[in-house]
Amino acid sequence: MRWVFTLRQPTGTRILLVESGSRSILEGTIAHLQSGWGEGMPMDLVTCYAGLPAGLPEDTKLFHVADYATPELRRALLNELRSRDYAYAGMICAAEPVMNKWKWWLAAHVPAKFFVINENGDYFWLNRKNLKAMRGFVLVRLGLSGAGALRTIGRLLAFPFSVLYLVLYAAIAHLRRFFRLKLTQT
Repeated sequence: MRWVFTLRQPTGTRILLVESGSRSILEGTIAHLQSGWGEGMPMDLVTCYAGLPAGLPEDTKLFHVADYATPELRRALLNELRSRDYAYAGMICAAEPVMNKWKWWLAAHVPAKFFVINENGDYFWLNRKNLKAMRGFVLVRLGLSGAGALRTIGRLLAFPFSVLYLVLYAAIAHLRRFFRLKLTQT
C-alpha cells in the first residue's frame, strides 16, 4: 500500500484494474479512466470473469485468479505484477463479495497508487486526503451510518448475550438428559 500517506503522484507506465465487482461497473469506468489519462496508458486486468470487459483493447494483459491457486503461483503473479511498472491500480469496492481477499492482497503487495471504484463508477484515491470519504464509505458498508446505525450497534451488543444464552440453554438441556438417563439406569 504505497502512496497512501503522500499526495505525490507515482511514476509508471501502466494501470492495473482489479475487477472485484460487477463487470458493468468496470465497463462504465473504463471510458472515464481513458478520458482522464488518455488512450496511451495501457491497462491490465486481474479478474475472475472470462473475457475482456467492453472498452479494453485486445492486447490487455489478463490475469485470471483461478490460475493462481497455490502460494507458489501467487508469488509468481506478484513478481510479474511488480515487474510491469504500474503507476496506478484501481479496485472495485461495491457491495458485492467478489474477490474480496484478492483485492486487499493486491492492494497490500502491488507497489502502485490505488484508487477505489464504487458502484456508480466514481472513484477516489486511497490516500490520507480522502480519509473522510473512506471512513464514510466503510461506515455505509458496515451498516453504521444513517438510521440503521443504532440497530446495527444494538445487534452487535446483543450478540454475545444471545450466544451465551444459547450455550447455557444447550448445556442445561444436555445435563438434564444426562441425569435422567443416569436415574433410569439405576
